[in-house]
Amino acid sequence: MGTPDFAVSTLKILVENNCNIVGVITAPDKPAGRGRKLNESAVKQYAVSQDLKILQPTNLKDEAFLDELKALNANLNVVVAFRMLPKVVWDMPELGTFNLHASLLPNYRGAAPINWAIINGETKTGVSTFFIDEEIDTGEMIQQEEIEIGANENAGQLHDKLMHLGSELVLKTVKELEKGPVKTTPQIENSNLKTAYKLNRDNCKIDWSASITDIHNKIRGLSPYPAAWCVLENGEEALDVKIYEATMEDEAHDFEIGSIQNTKKEIKVAVENGFINIGFMKLPGKRNMAAKDLLNGYEFKTGAKML
Repeated sequence: MGTPDFAVSTLKILVENNCNIVGVITAPDKPAGRGRKLNESAVKQYAVSQDLKILQPTNLKDEAFLDELKALNANLNVVVAFRMLPKVVWDMPELGTFNLHASLLPNYRGAAPINWAIINGETKTGVSTFFIDEEIDTGEMIQQEEIEIGANENAGQLHDKLMHLGSELVLKTVKELEKGPVKTTPQIENSNLKTAYKLNRDNCKIDWSASITDIHNKIRGLSPYPAAWCVLENGEEALDVKIYEATMEDEAHDFEIGSIQNTKKEIKVAVENGFINIGFMKLPGKRNMAAKDLLNGYEFKTGAKML
């Protein structure tokens, strides 16, 4: 059960290791683009290429879907980047239903674990497999694998590393379950657990008064998607801009926080104790551009600043 590219890697490794995939459950096709052409999920596209049986329910409690699911006679459900399942679904197979989550649970339960691990400046993260229960990402853990986060690694790069690590962990978990009952570890609750909140416009906005490290982490933690943003005040213009890549420059200065100090090749934003040197930025209606290319056709007026 899965939908995006992250889930394809797992389905692929299971197929290539001769697991008996009796069915693939994925999201319904959705209209996309100007022509509103129906768009198939990444998981469906791969499943079609392997001639696997595909179910695309809109309602996971629908009786017709539940009858089809039961008829598959699966003894295990594997869930990767899908949606919350009703008990009637996750409780159906004899061996249960396990989920792959892209964090070291119990930290970073929720919708955006990869992004928040970087935003919060973590130096390590990982993947976990756990049995699904009534709550979100709280079930008993089966296995975990840990990985380091590079100092300048962005969410897209970490996503790809965790996608491959996660697929290998799922295969390992399946092979363990095949041998018989596995030992699980309950998730320990405490008040210091970090959450992977759903990303929205508010929590993706850059606060230029934050520390230089926090700003840098937010930019890389949201790159390439959905991207950190802010308002560029340039003369009489106020534009929503997205920043995809930046570096930190520690340096004492007297410039106003958020003020832009640019040359013919660089766009630097003054922050506390230094500058954020913008590598890639996107203006409204334009493509994502390297700073030096953007400066060829765009002028920052005196007093321009990021808000």
